[in-house]
Amino acid sequence: MLTPKSGLFLAGSCIAAIAAVGSIFELSSGEPELGGMVTGIILALSVPLVVIFFLVAIRDARANEGK
Repeated sequence: MLTPKSGLFLAGSCIAAIAAVGSIFELSSGEPELGGMVTGIILALSVPLVVIFFLVAIRDARANEGK
């Protein structure tokens, strides 16, 4: 069952995924607007956040499944 809490985690996962894809495109363009280092840091942080937020959302939804 989708709860507001799991919905927020899914939203966070989507936002982090968008940031990761945007960072990949920026880095592949040759000249990122924020610079290569900052864009690389955003990419390095957003990829694990996608996975973590998604797994937490699934865990929360399963915990509230029988309620």
